[in-house]
Amino acid sequence: MLLRIRVRLPDRPGSLGQVARTLGAAGADVAQMAVLERDNGRALDDFTVTWPAGAGAERLRDGLGSVPGVEIVGIWPTVEPQGAFPDAAVIGQVAAVPERGAATLADAVPGILSADWAGIAEVGERDAAVLVHASVGGLTGTELPVLPPLRPRAFTGTDGTEYAVCPLSAGRAALVVARKGAPPFHRTEVLRLEQLVNAAEAVLATDLVRTS
Repeated sequence: MLLRIRVRLPDRPGSLGQVARTLGAAGADVAQMAVLERDNGRALDDFTVTWPAGAGAERLRDGLGSVPGVEIVGIWPTVEPQGAFPDAAVIGQVAAVPERGAATLADAVPGILSADWAGIAEVGERDAAVLVHASVGGLTGTELPVLPPLRPRAFTGTDGTEYAVCPLSAGRAALVVARKGAPPFHRTEVLRLEQLVNAAEAVLATDLVRTS
């Protein structure tokens, strides 16, 4: 199985290699690494690793916890998005089947952003939002937290669920992404979500929700 590991570490030569060696010594095979931010001598990095199915993450936590200056932000299950360039692949799928444009985005985003599910929400009276399409893991008809202000952003629900949201179709709907047991969505993840939506709407040159 795949795990996403988010850590803060000193932004100096050797730190990244030490973390990678520690993951390898614990039995993890690093598949991907991404730098989310660098600030005040610290870096925030995401590692995607292959890990034995059914094995707990205690070895990973113990190993990383022994590395000086390393802070574990979160460890949670993820899936591997399809293709070497998943964002481009999703836009290609949207263009190929435009009548399912919004649904295609929602179905693909959980893999790209290491989330539990995603969906298309319509916002009704008093800002009530309901899912009209949900990916695997979500449930159509689910009532969501208040989404407005409808702009690309991340927030935490009252039950601890982490959400990222991006408006669709000039704010008449929204693409909502959710995960539990994981850190809040980072601003780079929200930006990636916004870029996917913008690219999809630009390719279709039409209302993404009406064609879904």
